[in-house]
Amino acid sequence: MKKMKRKNKIILTKFEKRVFDLTKKIPKGKVLTYKMIAQKIGTPGLARTVGNVLGKNRDLQRIPCYRIVKSSGGVGGYAGGTTKKEELLLKDGLKIKDGKIINLETYLASK
Repeated sequence: MKKMKRKNKIILTKFEKRVFDLTKKIPKGKVLTYKMIAQKIGTPGLARTVGNVLGKNRDLQRIPCYRIVKSSGGVGGYAGGTTKKEELLLKDGLKIKDGKIINLETYLASK
């Protein structure tokens, strides 16, 4: 997973590109889990690595990484803090109580 920099532009690894591309496709009001992302891009077992990639996201507007959550329903981490992540998820229409998404299954994206 080698990265190169060319004229101040970061070139992503294939793995990172797949994570970001799938994350971009998650519609408002829907979420995926870190585990689901790993499975959907053909790398089951790399959920933690997916989280590491999303933690490096520099384009929060185009890549809504706040829509990736824990399999347990917990909101998980976010560059802007978990409070901000909860605010964004609530704004998208999700219901959250005590840091967990209520009825996670109803909000899972099919993509």
